[in-house]
Amino acid sequence: MKRHLIIATAAAAALVAGGTVTAVAVSNDTGSANAASGRQLPAKTVAHEANTQASGTAQVQDGRSSIPMQDDDANGQEEIREANAAKVSAPDAAAAALKAVPGTVTGLDLDADRPGLVWDADVLGKDGKWHEVTLDAGNARVLNQHIDQDEDDDAQERAAAENAGTDAAAAARSAASHGTVTSVELDDDHRGKAVWEVETITKNGKEHKLLADPQSANVTAAPAHDTDDDDNDGADD
Repeated sequence: MKRHLIIATAAAAALVAGGTVTAVAVSNDTGSANAASGRQLPAKTVAHEANTQASGTAQVQDGRSSIPMQDDDANGQEEIREANAAKVSAPDAAAAALKAVPGTVTGLDLDADRPGLVWDADVLGKDGKWHEVTLDAGNARVLNQHIDQDEDDDAQERAAAENAGTDAAAAARSAASHGTVTSVELDDDHRGKAVWEVETITKNGKEHKLLADPQSANVTAAPAHDTDDDDNDGADD
């Protein structure tokens, strides 16, 4: 705790002066190489490192994806375009999100937004809070991470996440044979029970919606009226 106060105080002083600060605090933590080394760090970096180590979250970088892409579905090819451009799979995105916020990944969504092509991950942290983590779809780098202050603390949703025997990554791996996974979400009340809802897209552009059991991650096709497949049969062509 004293170490965090020392770094934060030094960072604040440096920001006022507009210069750099030397991190001189010594810690027994293995992840404190920068602070223990005494090397010169930009004031912005030191301030962020203090916040990072205090919160236990990954360091946020410049917030821009390595895959520039606009959210544009004018020609109806948005999903296949995003799936083809992404270099990070859904399971790898989940793993990266858990490095930032230990807990349970309850949602993954591949999306092109202002930062470019990203994975948006929802995590129920071990701290009991809901977190949103934005990851670069090109290299899994954390672009943004924050606590979701607007998330309704639904006891049923929380219980479903805590009681699930699998996570979003397992559901994604089970569904991967049906195409590229573009979305995974834990539905806490699908016909009276919890289930993973997984969306995939094949190389020929067919989109499919699958359901994965929260305990075994076994995948089944979603009922026809629940799927967005072009042929409405819930099956791969």
